[in-house]
Amino acid sequence: MREALEGSLAIARAVALTKPDVVAAYPITPQTHIVENISKLVADGDMHTEFVSVESEFSAASVVLGAAAAGARAYTASASQGILLMSEVMFNIAGLRVPLVMTIANRAVGGPLSIWNDQSDSMAVRDSGWIQIHCISNQEAVDTTIQAFRIAQETDLPVAVCMDGFVLTHTMEVIDMPSQEEVDAFLPPFEFAGALDTANPRSMGTLVDPNYFAEVRHSHHAAMGKALAKIEEIDAAYAEVTGRASGGLLTVDGPKKAKVGIIAMGSVVGTMMAGREHYGGEVGEARIVKLRSYRPFPAKALRAAVKGLDKVIVIDRAISPGMGGVLGTEVSAVLSTLDKAPKVYNYALGLGGRDIPETMYRDLLTTIEAKDAPRFAVFDADLEKLPPEDR
Repeated sequence: MREALEGSLAIARAVALTKPDVVAAYPITPQTHIVENISKLVADGDMHTEFVSVESEFSAASVVLGAAAAGARAYTASASQGILLMSEVMFNIAGLRVPLVMTIANRAVGGPLSIWNDQSDSMAVRDSGWIQIHCISNQEAVDTTIQAFRIAQETDLPVAVCMDGFVLTHTMEVIDMPSQEEVDAFLPPFEFAGALDTANPRSMGTLVDPNYFAEVRHSHHAAMGKALAKIEEIDAAYAEVTGRASGGLLTVDGPKKAKVGIIAMGSVVGTMMAGREHYGGEVGEARIVKLRSYRPFPAKALRAAVKGLDKVIVIDRAISPGMGGVLGTEVSAVLSTLDKAPKVYNYALGLGGRDIPETMYRDLLTTIEAKDAPRFAVFDADLEKLPPEDR
């Protein structure tokens, strides 16, 4: 049923449709509305789950780890410094191959303190071993959240569904919410072959010495690689039930004859599409690649998506100080194996929630036409605000 919903409420309802056994909750802006709405659904009797209010994000991650390890479908959500506080447990969850789902309401990481949106929190845990899927809209976040529970249990890997804080979580959007019958047809009952069982006692998370640790890490890496096919397969299966797909690993939008491409994740993709609609006749129509799966990274699909392009602009919503863009560095490495690789321009935009207007599309395409165009820059930084030594 189509209904205008705030993004956070839509996610809460989507989680309820998956019938989780345990939800662990700790509030942090801009994620708070998600667990607040889940708590209301539970209190009103519209959601039957063990709702555990904890004292920190570390505890929230620990509770869902224990719940999933015991064979329960589990969910939590967090953002920003909360993600950093639970990062130790996130590595444990992934390393122990425990399937569960978390929403990351992307927010800048301080200091200085910022409560606004960029993607530095999810980038900070990119190597934790979680599947990471980034969403362009609240509709995609709803559909991806439901898919994530099936992805997790079919891969024995945890899944983080990333949606831009405030830009999506606090924005009203008309959502086509699937019915309970559709979700039940799509999502099987939770099963975890590695779940702990008192009738068959065994250990989980014991010490692994150097004779076995490398093999464990290789196994985890291999599982992430195999998850690429699962993400596509499950997106297609969801489309069969609901009539909607979210694009699998990535989607390509724009003319095949384009010579310039834009690669981005999250809501900024929609801004670039709107910018192309308004300014494409002035500066040209770029091929826009919406990267949905960030971990595992869809290297093969990305190489195919940029075929025929001379230049690629990679938009980063986070930076690695001393190196540059996080996504841009990885895209450059992936495309370097091509016989005719496009020239990569990596620009960070909207850090700390700075507004990204549609005119940014025009400005980006205009900039890379200059002979001295920088290969990396914090594109929208006003350097006049800085002392000369910091420019």
